[in-house]
Amino acid sequence: MMEENAKIYVAGHRGMVGSAIVRELEKQGYNNIITRTHTELDLCRQDAVEKFFEAEKPEYVFLAAAKVGGIIANESALADFMYDNMILEMNVINSAWKSGCKKLEFLGSSCIYPRMAPQPMKESYLLTGELEKTNEAYALAKISGLKYCEFLNRQYGTDFISVMPTNLYGPNDNYHPTHSHVLPALIRRIHEAKENGLGSVTCWGDGSPLREFLYVDDLANLCVFLMNNYSGNETVNAGTGKELSIKELTELVAKVIGYTGEILWDTSKPNGTPRKLLDVSKAEDLGWTYKTELEDGIKLSYEDFLNNPTRAGR
Repeated sequence: MMEENAKIYVAGHRGMVGSAIVRELEKQGYNNIITRTHTELDLCRQDAVEKFFEAEKPEYVFLAAAKVGGIIANESALADFMYDNMILEMNVINSAWKSGCKKLEFLGSSCIYPRMAPQPMKESYLLTGELEKTNEAYALAKISGLKYCEFLNRQYGTDFISVMPTNLYGPNDNYHPTHSHVLPALIRRIHEAKENGLGSVTCWGDGSPLREFLYVDDLANLCVFLMNNYSGNETVNAGTGKELSIKELTELVAKVIGYTGEILWDTSKPNGTPRKLLDVSKAEDLGWTYKTELEDGIKLSYEDFLNNPTRAGR
């Protein structure tokens, strides 16, 4: 268990996940949280990361820093996504081990699982099939990170764990028109259609893929819970165990925003993985379950979008 005054480093504290972890830690009374902006510490610079860990010697590390994006971003910058994520995570994990960090938690992504994995996807399905091509580079980097944690545990007896979240959304999300994930992209697109009085809005694909969504503050709660209650080489899935189609999601976003126009589908655009549902029985068996239902979370996300015009790119 982490002591309230333990020195805790949250890498990526300005991002959606990292900022949620900081909120959760503060909510639970932790009072010695270390953060660094990208300007202060470039995690892709090995020498800088090593010096930071040597100087600060954090006892616990939440590795939430990553280069992230939707289908367009992933497909257009394959090399960048693989290099940046691979380098930064290896730098942090390696330096944490060398500096004597008590425990590290690595944040991955459900895209690590095979494209056609049996559903719902268990943690044991990792590396049993081919990855989804549209985010293969990102997935390979994340697999490398969680495997490095496992191998350090096995070779050196560290206590480094990993958690694999499903699709996330919530405060501090990225609403960029081309570089965002599906839910924030829909919020922006449908909001703008409503604001501009458009009679229809066009979305990618045919709306058939099934997706699961977890509110980011629920993930943060799980991350702190796991840091205090789980040790092991196998990752832990983070999700709700519930799914809906992209068409149903789009209709739900339109309902929350109050958009009554027609929703059209551009079938020339890719759908991505047909289905991505996580088996969350492992987290539930440990004593954790999600709290925020999707419609309530979308309402909170839309409020965040409206209250942060700079982040929304408006």
